[in-house]
Amino acid sequence: MEKGKFIVISGPSGVGKGTICNKLINELNAWYSVSTTTRSPREGEVDGVNYYFISKEEFEKKIKDGEFLEYNVYNNNYYGTSKKIVLDKMKQGVNVFSEIDVNGAHNIKKIFPDALLIYIAPPSMEVLRERLIRRGTESEEKINQRLEIAKKELKEVDFYDFVVVNDDLETATNEVRNIILKEI
Repeated sequence: MEKGKFIVISGPSGVGKGTICNKLINELNAWYSVSTTTRSPREGEVDGVNYYFISKEEFEKKIKDGEFLEYNVYNNNYYGTSKKIVLDKMKQGVNVFSEIDVNGAHNIKKIFPDALLIYIAPPSMEVLRERLIRRGTESEEKINQRLEIAKKELKEVDFYDFVVVNDDLETATNEVRNIILKEI
């Protein structure tokens, strides 16, 4: 049986990467790697579906026990990718989608040199700000922090195999689909 491919989808908060992943996972018969985090759930998020929400202490114990393929801190919260589940899925020939930040993508590329890295970029910082405001889940201060992180991340897009600008969700989804079908 052929080993599955690790597909990393990165981009700033509010760019639409989660929506794109959700549209493509079933269609491409892939598995979505649910990250573990220490941040609080947003309204409507479900533990085990959107993220595994755990305490900082639990996360740090998992780090010590070597349970993560990769992990890092984003906006003062830990995020990590479970090693056992991902490796089991890939051994079964299942393609794995992972929605992680730039640091996580660098770590995954070290572990899986043939991983497919796709960065979803906003058409502009102004559009990204509008999307974060419309989402209505964060304060102005948090939005500004996310925009500063996005500016830093955008400087690293050359590391990715492909960059897709999400100016129109359907167009961006089609572009990501075509990239994945061509590359896997």
